[in-house]
Amino acid sequence: MTTATEPGYAELPRLISLMTGDDKHRAAAESTVDVLWVLYDRVLDITPGNFRAPDRDRFLLSKGHGPMAYYAVLTAKGFLAEEELPTWSNALSRLGHHPDRRRIPGVEISSGSLGHGLPIALGTALGLRAKGLTRPRVVTLVGDAELDEGSNHEAIVVAARSGLENLTTVVIDNQSSTHGWPGGIARRFEVEGWETRTVSGRDHASLYEAFTAAHPGRPLAVVAVVEPKG
Repeated sequence: MTTATEPGYAELPRLISLMTGDDKHRAAAESTVDVLWVLYDRVLDITPGNFRAPDRDRFLLSKGHGPMAYYAVLTAKGFLAEEELPTWSNALSRLGHHPDRRRIPGVEISSGSLGHGLPIALGTALGLRAKGLTRPRVVTLVGDAELDEGSNHEAIVVAARSGLENLTTVVIDNQSSTHGWPGGIARRFEVEGWETRTVSGRDHASLYEAFTAAHPGRPLAVVAVVEPKG
């Protein structure tokens, strides 16, 4: 179950509440907050001090619309100042409706059109391998509806054939896709050779275990099933 007493995690609702003006995407923020927290708090080696280091882990937010939870986690981890959060959605703010890698420390990609995160993560993992950097993890977070984009399926095939053990795709499954996949989301990755794990997107212990258990020689897909809060 979610551990709401974790240091820092209990502050996230308050930090998110400081950002107003894009309420139509609030559900997108709430569906990702637990996954983002577990990744940044317990899994990924990404800090304000090393986010430019070659051997850092990489996190690529493909599900970039409604990034309030992402900004809140970055604030809790010291990448952003809390005073910036109320400027969210202001035309002069660097906290845009999609994160901008040129303006926000620690942001790896500028999201926009959905469906780009996994292909970019694939290229990032291949590039790290070519440089001999095998330790850094590359994690991308996508929404279930994004998997309707064909570029994702090309990346799913290539990643498994390439044996990219350092690549993880987290799919937020809040039942928002238009078409779906026979056998479910995990099955789409599994048939191509990925290690797959399906867990509650609110359960911090299960998420941590899914992210950290070994999967030698294969990329990892974690399907985080999220029911709306309330």
